Amino acid sequence: MATLAISVLTLTRFSSSYSCSKFLFNSFSKRLILVPAISITKNLFHLQQHCFSCNCKKGMTTSSSTTLTAPYGSWKSPITADAVSGASKRLGGTTVDGRGRLIWLESRPTESGRAVLVLEPENGGEPMDITPKEFGVRTLAQEYGGGAFTVSGDIVFFANYQDQRLYKQSLSSLDVPPVPLTPDYGGPVVSYADGIFDPHFNRYVSVREDRRESSLNPPTTIVSIALGSNDVQEPEILVGGSDFYAFPRLDSKSERIAWIQWSHPNMPWDKSELWVGYISENGEIYKRVCVAGSDPSLVESPTEPKWSPDGDLFFITDRKNGFWNIHKWIESENKVSPIYTLDAEFARPLWIFGMNSYEFVQSHKQRNLIACSYRQQGKSYLGIIDGVQGSKLTVLDIPFTDIENITSGSDCLYVEGASAVQPSSVAKVTLDVDKSKAVGFNIIWSSSLDSLKYASYISQPELIEFPTEVPGQNAYAYFYPPSNPIYRASQGERPPLLLKSHGGPTAETHGILNLSIQYWTSRGWAFADVNYGGSTEYYMEGYGRGYRDRLLGRWGIVDVNDCCSCAKYLVDSGKVDEERLCIAGGSAGGYTTLAALAFRETFKAGASLYGVADLKLLVAETHKFESHYIDNLVGGEKACFERSPINHVDKFSCPIILFQGLEDKVVPPDQARKIYQALKEKGVPVALVEYEGEQHGFRKAENIKFTLEQQMIFFARLIGNFNVADDITPIKIDNFDDE
Repeated sequence: MATLAISVLTLTRFSSSYSCSKFLFNSFSKRLILVPAISITKNLFHLQQHCFSCNCKKGMTTSSSTTLTAPYGSWKSPITADAVSGASKRLGGTTVDGRGRLIWLESRPTESGRAVLVLEPENGGEPMDITPKEFGVRTLAQEYGGGAFTVSGDIVFFANYQDQRLYKQSLSSLDVPPVPLTPDYGGPVVSYADGIFDPHFNRYVSVREDRRESSLNPPTTIVSIALGSNDVQEPEILVGGSDFYAFPRLDSKSERIAWIQWSHPNMPWDKSELWVGYISENGEIYKRVCVAGSDPSLVESPTEPKWSPDGDLFFITDRKNGFWNIHKWIESENKVSPIYTLDAEFARPLWIFGMNSYEFVQSHKQRNLIACSYRQQGKSYLGIIDGVQGSKLTVLDIPFTDIENITSGSDCLYVEGASAVQPSSVAKVTLDVDKSKAVGFNIIWSSSLDSLKYASYISQPELIEFPTEVPGQNAYAYFYPPSNPIYRASQGERPPLLLKSHGGPTAETHGILNLSIQYWTSRGWAFADVNYGGSTEYYMEGYGRGYRDRLLGRWGIVDVNDCCSCAKYLVDSGKVDEERLCIAGGSAGGYTTLAALAFRETFKAGASLYGVADLKLLVAETHKFESHYIDNLVGGEKACFERSPINHVDKFSCPIILFQGLEDKVVPPDQARKIYQALKEKGVPVALVEYEGEQHGFRKAENIKFTLEQQMIFFARLIGNFNVADDITPIKIDNFDDE
């Protein structure tokens, strides 16, 4: 589930009337179909014309010619919901073609989340879309996808979102339509991911998830897709028998293939295995060797196998020291040797396919070097490991503090990363002749090209360490104070807090520039992004398996306690208002949000985005990848019942707003509907927003915008004690607004 403690709220303390409030809704199949209101953008820099949402100046005074005094939460900001939704482009991976040109995959909210392959411009030109408009590059394998495309020479192989078939496309003949490689099964029931071209046998090798017979328990295999015939043929199974597979990787001679596999109830970061298969002259695997993961005395989760140009197998595993470090397979002895040992994470848990944390590069001396990223105590580093020179690690000086994937180019590295002042981006890092220094750093792609114009409004994150309820154990969060150059609050006022509980739950938050966070802080909110115990995913904090395992058997306890402890720490530090504590989260973060509101008395209101309300229902209805996930996180039926917020509706007493995609296969819509109906019947202020055509996570710009605005005005109306400055039409809140 990759992406609300209770409090008695006296609703009469705060105003519930807005002179400009209008409810836009239609009844359809007993469900509210919500029509987003039009947001009117005013000139933000004409202060003399400044107004609140009702064109009034109540509570606002001018302290100087350039600074206004106004309540926290009521500040006007140029970082609008439109700006946030427009800056919500996602990066789906990078690679280079046969000519060394960078290709990246970006999803576009303005095109309903369509993902498009884009080619780096040449000679100062403009980037060029590779993907025809009638196609979208995205795989639904394991629901979260990833690894949706591969480039070999001037040929692109990609999974098409609409029918989930594999296609190939020529970069030298973009006017020629893509050619299908896999059969048409009459619908998107078979998905492919994490593939690689095999030139020796002229085939494409890929992970396949086949949902033709079962969508809840589809078989996953590694398959071979023949490319020589003009007729589309049924793929042949190369490897099968395990529950899951990833990273099929061939050596340069197509004599050996490596892959990762794991089975229920484990997730790939709990326990997995690395295998090597030897390939016969007819392309079949005739011998298999388990390289890592089979020793019962070693609990490890190997990942990211990769063959060097010399034919050696490298991979990352967390054996012995509990940190994901780079290792090498000694084939002649079937032994594993560490390349460089460090108490840091050189990989991320395998939530999506196609991750690439390290690359092989060559210097003028022709020795093999490894470019890698690792994370240690809240910060990412880019380094070069020289295995020949005594496993020496050289750190490259670049501005990114968070690094995701690395792609090797010609005398350069393409690095996906970000920082507190730079949003998710791709940078070209030029290396010196010895590959020991970064001599150039240029941004090639950015998720938000306009972010720099908001520089004076940006709130810088502070990495805080706070005590948990377990004596001697601390947890971590990024704290963002309110920041707006035009405003200040009255002396003595403390800001409202929005605390975010990330998804996963074994995910990870990161202190990078995110306009959705700045949307809140620039309006006078404090924001806390918590890495509770068990956080591990996209941006590894570098605390190792020990921190990762805190959540085992204790989901709904550790995460809830840590979120509440963080809020209490910020209150005790005088940074936030105890009476205006809000919590929000998506997916597993939505579960933590609901559980915090049901079982604790810390927060005054919450927002759940496609969140889990019923753990038992989740087990019964969720997709295969996570169908046994909570076996290790929660336990048996009794624990599932006790920790499911839906079974404890009597304990809810503060307002909740829920957002749900109607095509969600990870957390089906019934979860949100059940919690909504139960709270409505109990008399708790509640609202439910459902989106047609959205899955797990919102990809359409209009829905991203609407979700953000409705959270803001929901909190303002119910617990904020201020008027929002934006022109937002609130939706109807049951048990709060008159019928």
